Amino acid sequence: MNIEDFRNYCLNKKGVTEGFLFDETTLVFKVGEKVFTITNIEMFESINVKCDPELAIELRERYTSVLPGYHMNKKHWNTIVVNSDMDDSEVKKWVDHSYQLVFDKLPKKIKDVLVD
Repeated sequence: MNIEDFRNYCLNKKGVTEGFLFDETTLVFKVGEKVFTITNIEMFESINVKCDPELAIELRERYTSVLPGYHMNKKHWNTIVVNSDMDDSEVKKWVDHSYQLVFDKLPKKIKDVLVD
């Protein structure tokens, strides 16, 4: 997976916006103003995704490419090293999971606007 494929995949989701929240190289994707994934555009080596805490541990045990979230709450975030032992379709699955976790926690009022 490359940065363009990752970016396009994220932007094709309903209500997603992108921006540089932290600095000029850390690309952040949000739904309803809540972050669901982060990556570095200069060195696209990994992505951070939100994850159900029990699944987060399972993934870390299953893949060497999955680590506790770098600079994030380690209980709720994983860092996935791209182009490693997790194939692209699996990476996309966990981007989807992260997006859905964040979307599900949004207030109904915001969800309704995003879905229309």
